[in-house]
Amino acid sequence: MKARMLTYTRQNSPVHRLTGAAKLIFFAAWSVTAMITYDTRSLLAMLLFSLVVFRLSKVRFRDYSFVLYLILFFFALNHLAIFLFSPLEGVSIYGTRHDLFPIAGRYVVTEEQLFYQFNIALKYVTVIPMALLFILTTDPAEFAASLNRVGVSYRIAYAVSIAMRYIPDIQRDYENIAFSAQARGIDISRKERLTRRVRNVIGILMPLILTSVQRIETVSAAMELRGFGQRRKRTWYNGCPFTARDYMAVALIAAIVIGSAWLTFRDGTRFYNPFR
Repeated sequence: MKARMLTYTRQNSPVHRLTGAAKLIFFAAWSVTAMITYDTRSLLAMLLFSLVVFRLSKVRFRDYSFVLYLILFFFALNHLAIFLFSPLEGVSIYGTRHDLFPIAGRYVVTEEQLFYQFNIALKYVTVIPMALLFILTTDPAEFAASLNRVGVSYRIAYAVSIAMRYIPDIQRDYENIAFSAQARGIDISRKERLTRRVRNVIGILMPLILTSVQRIETVSAAMELRGFGQRRKRTWYNGCPFTARDYMAVALIAAIVIGSAWLTFRDGTRFYNPFR
């Protein structure tokens, strides 16, 4: 774990130069749009756009690789669960049935089900790059100021900022505890059997949790001694005003939302149906 995962790194890219408020508005509108639409054309266009923006951000793969693999694992589980619990969901949505091959009992692979789950996959791969970009390119302090700027209580905004700042601290504590455990002969490398590795890692988690709780108590006491939360408003050292590029980003996401809504609902349904 030499690379810090999901940690903000200051870089000179168009995405990093946007204010946190603009990125928050963009990400929120982008996520809602991707969740609402089932129009394959709209999702493909949004996916292509997100990949281009991800390329422009200059974010390194090692900064998010572990989290990406974890997301893909749950992504596969989600698709398996969809088919197990509702193997004919696509048939009920699109109103037709084209069987490809049976599996067992009611489990039959149909073109409609594959197309439906393909759209689910597009939703994942459309939102995930933007979610990672938002976390990796936004300074936690500026993010807190951005939340407060859009109407969120500064107490909640500051709590979110502290949580984001804890990510590298927790990783560092995990490394230190893991190295100490390995010095005492507790192996968590790939040389050990998987079941034993899992037990050894669980043994590391308990001191990690205790260390995190102790840090939380220290920070809470320090904030209370400084009178945090006594006033209704506060100023922000890292708060940034909107610039021309921020307004352009907001206008761009507004155009994307409008275009996606028009393409999605012009037929009276949010499901693009190529089987009609």
